[in-house]
Amino acid sequence: MLMIVFGALLASFLMGVLIIRFLHVHARFTADHDLNGVQKFHATPVPRIGGVPVMAGIVAGACVASLKWQSVEMWLLLASSLPAYLAGLTEDVTKRIGPLPRLLATFVAAMLGFWLLKAGLSRLAIPGVDSILERYWFLSLLFTVFAVGGVAHAINIIDGYNGLAGMVSIFIFLALAYVSFKVGDISLLGLSLAAVGGLVGFLCWNFPRGLIFAGDGGAYLVGFLIAEVSVLLVARHPQVSPWFPLLLVIYPVFETLFSIYRRKFLQGRSIGYPDALHLHQMVYKRMVRWMVGSREARHLTDRNSLTSPYLWALTSLAVVPAMLFWDNTTALLGFVVLFVLAYVGLYRMIIRFRTPGWLVLRKKRKH
Repeated sequence: MLMIVFGALLASFLMGVLIIRFLHVHARFTADHDLNGVQKFHATPVPRIGGVPVMAGIVAGACVASLKWQSVEMWLLLASSLPAYLAGLTEDVTKRIGPLPRLLATFVAAMLGFWLLKAGLSRLAIPGVDSILERYWFLSLLFTVFAVGGVAHAINIIDGYNGLAGMVSIFIFLALAYVSFKVGDISLLGLSLAAVGGLVGFLCWNFPRGLIFAGDGGAYLVGFLIAEVSVLLVARHPQVSPWFPLLLVIYPVFETLFSIYRRKFLQGRSIGYPDALHLHQMVYKRMVRWMVGSREARHLTDRNSLTSPYLWALTSLAVVPAMLFWDNTTALLGFVVLFVLAYVGLYRMIIRFRTPGWLVLRKKRKH
């Protein structure tokens, strides 16, 4: 298992070296030059094709796993991910693929997973609903497609600061690997470990220096794989509660749902309208008061990176109980409710300028 992680880490790390070293060759296609966008918080143009080293790492990890376990399912899962990954990567390079086409590509990827791997949700632990999903396969397909696409899009939404989405995804994949090990699912264990290694290799360059971004390709790839591994765990193993994966991804998923509610009902805008009011952005603006006002690149990068640990801590409040109670639906449901209440309470506290002083990170500029 360590060799899977190390192989994936090494491949991802080396691919990141090549992308950064030869930035001058491909920067006009791959670098993010929009430094003034409403959701931009970096100081210099940065390559946004971090999905390439992540994919390279996962493929390398899958190769190592195949030497021991010879599982074709990992390759089928990676093949299913290609529509989502390539749509995101194309947007990273061309800047011309809108959110809807990327989401539709993720739906296509979910359909491939449904047919190739029987990755379908037919069990939600909700009385009456489970029997309907089991009886009508097309309803199971429809629900699975929207769930997988929603999770992939949610990971993309929280991908806003150095190390944020990457570390959150590592937490989630570690939990998926743990439960896969507990139920003896070697294929899902191997893929989860490969994803961990690929993300760690990527984070060597992304956090804290922000030398490369995951981009849409990386975010959609990682989000899709999280969703698919979760669906397969629930579909294959009755002892795994369907609320286990929901609690794992509750932070990015509720961030997405809350953003839709905020834009549609509080602001009266389109749900696709970009703003700077996500929780991670509010943490950056009102809690990370590190060198506020400085326009030096190193200060902006430091402040960017200092934002992520706040959200890592928030994510751990969901991931840890999910790992402890992965087969207990009642406990998992309770923690989902507690997390939602904690999220809303934290957001209200920040937006109303009532954040406790001990949570605010301060450092003033020298005059």
